Amino acid sequence: MEVKEPSAKYLAGFAYKQTEAGVIPNDWGAIPLGRLGVWKGGATPSMRNSAFWEQGTIPWISSGDVKRPLLDDAPMKITKYAVQNSSTTLLPPHSVVIVTRSGILRKYLPVAKNTIPLAINQDIKALISTNDHVPDYLLHLVQWSGPRILATCLKAGTTVESIEFRWLKSFIVPLPSTKTEQEVIAEALSDADTLIESLEQLLVKKRQVKLGAMQELLTGKKRLPGFGGAEMTRTEVGKLPSDWRVVAIGLIAQVKTGPFGSSLHERDYVAHGTPIITVEHLGESGINHVNLPMVSEADCKRLNAYSLEQGDVVFSRVGSIDRNALVTAAESGWLFSGRLLRLRAHSGVIDTRYLSYLFHSEPFKQRVRTVAVGQTMASLNTKILKGVLVSLPPLPEQGAIAATLTDMDSEISALDVKLTKARQIKQGMAQQLLTGRIRLV
Repeated sequence: MEVKEPSAKYLAGFAYKQTEAGVIPNDWGAIPLGRLGVWKGGATPSMRNSAFWEQGTIPWISSGDVKRPLLDDAPMKITKYAVQNSSTTLLPPHSVVIVTRSGILRKYLPVAKNTIPLAINQDIKALISTNDHVPDYLLHLVQWSGPRILATCLKAGTTVESIEFRWLKSFIVPLPSTKTEQEVIAEALSDADTLIESLEQLLVKKRQVKLGAMQELLTGKKRLPGFGGAEMTRTEVGKLPSDWRVVAIGLIAQVKTGPFGSSLHERDYVAHGTPIITVEHLGESGINHVNLPMVSEADCKRLNAYSLEQGDVVFSRVGSIDRNALVTAAESGWLFSGRLLRLRAHSGVIDTRYLSYLFHSEPFKQRVRTVAVGQTMASLNTKILKGVLVSLPPLPEQGAIAATLTDMDSEISALDVKLTKARQIKQGMAQQLLTGRIRLV
């Protein structure tokens, strides 16, 4: 059956057909994955046999190791003896590795290609392509097909999500008839992957640089230009410059608990109104504006004592008690729930941006975890939080530290946006190229 889409200019001059793999070019095929190469499964060599593991040199991967498109190593190694005397499989380079049993299958299908010989465990299947097919093309094809594979090939009623192998092998995919077209498609998508990986690595580096800057600036180990000259001295929270001071939170801020359950019920929520933030909305980079419950204007006025202002900091009161977030102008006027504590600094003595960065530092989080109470679930209250100590440089230095870290955050946010866009572009490219809607040959 031929299908024409004359409204799409990029389809002009090509004939298309409807297949089990969708609408594809007339000269392409719709092929089961099982016919695209040799399939192999793996196993775990006995941990009791030291000859399988001691001084091993061959990477052996489990489902948790399949995190990047290219596999060139693994934390665990096995010996040649293990390969020869156990049920594991040694894969040649350029095999397509697919996780078929893992809890992660609830979210996505991990797929990768190995660049060196390696062994796999029983939660993985591998497709070793024949000379008729390009391994990189098969990698991108299976990655792109991941959502549909999970929708059609997952077993029902299993305690851990797993893919039925016979269903996987019978899954139909589109395939260009020539290796040349497979190669150019794979090259275009691999270039997109290279860009994404370089952005991911840069983002990791930027975050590490910021973490290092926080560790130095928030402890006075490094002073910004215009500040310094003071000796380091021992304090209750470690060594600090002698012109810094250590105070309890209660001396610099008001702390208030959110409304009790009797004041606010889930039945009070409305479709449109004033948002209420709770623990799930506290992110490392601020307050998440997703799935926000809301209350009516009347309830907002009734709960006015629990409103938020720009510069407030909200803390988790139960569970993840070291989670906190700074309130910005975007959340001013919102409410906070009974599972949170609101910290409102006294005006004129604290730069709340500095305070927020300090609250996100690991030494401060550790102090909070240490003083939390509760046998089954850690919890805070106003008295406990007021007693936690903080280190304060002079107010001008607080502002300078906050400005420096804010600039770093801006760079990280811009890079994060760029990475998101690159992933979206790659996804769009895969959709067009792997269905033949755009032809590169």
